[in-house]
Amino acid sequence: MLPHKLAFFLLLFIPITSLAQKQKPPAGGRLAVVVDERLAALRATPQLTGTLVRRLSRGRLVAVRSVRTSPDGVTFFLVNVTSRTHGWIQREAVVSPSRDDRRLVGLIERSEGFDRLSRARIFLDHFPRSPLRPQVLLLLGDSAEELAERLSNSASRRMNHLGDAPEFTYYLNYTGLDRYNRLRITFVFDQSTKRFHYDGAAWREVVRRYPKSPEALEAKKRLETLYSHLRTM
Repeated sequence: MLPHKLAFFLLLFIPITSLAQKQKPPAGGRLAVVVDERLAALRATPQLTGTLVRRLSRGRLVAVRSVRTSPDGVTFFLVNVTSRTHGWIQREAVVSPSRDDRRLVGLIERSEGFDRLSRARIFLDHFPRSPLRPQVLLLLGDSAEELAERLSNSASRRMNHLGDAPEFTYYLNYTGLDRYNRLRITFVFDQSTKRFHYDGAAWREVVRRYPKSPEALEAKKRLETLYSHLRTM
């Protein structure tokens, strides 16, 4: 096995729970995290016509101080974003790690593509004790492998004029991988077919940490398929 192929294989043993730099949670209330940026308008008053303070991005941590329902039936949380920034945000924009695991799983299942992976990562980072983790891990792995096909096609269209470096290095430096890397989702590259594959970290975690779960049986099947691809590399 050539050295660069060995490097691809070793990628399989990088755990999905590897540490990433985390935000410092704001003080002053119950922790929550933004999961639906479409609704994450921080407003000066608890109403949809309230003055916009700022937009919050997906994954942003906030501290919930109080709750109020507007006359049109929309519930808002008063939240601290920093020590100097606070405001009202629609309840459905955030989840609480202490109580909202099922609601977030529902949102993940209704999401597609990168949005699904991003929300699954939020779940795995903030719900470490949820019994739904095997389900989310399997979903993340399956979604990443589905997206690998789209990434492969996109990368191939941009490889018309290569330089002096080995071809596989252009693929593994493809800019389309960057946002997945920031989610700690890694892909390996099969030189014979010029296709990306998900590296299988989520599936391995299911098998290792939840061996008796129904998801573990499915994860083993995914890993067998992945290893068959690696043997041809």
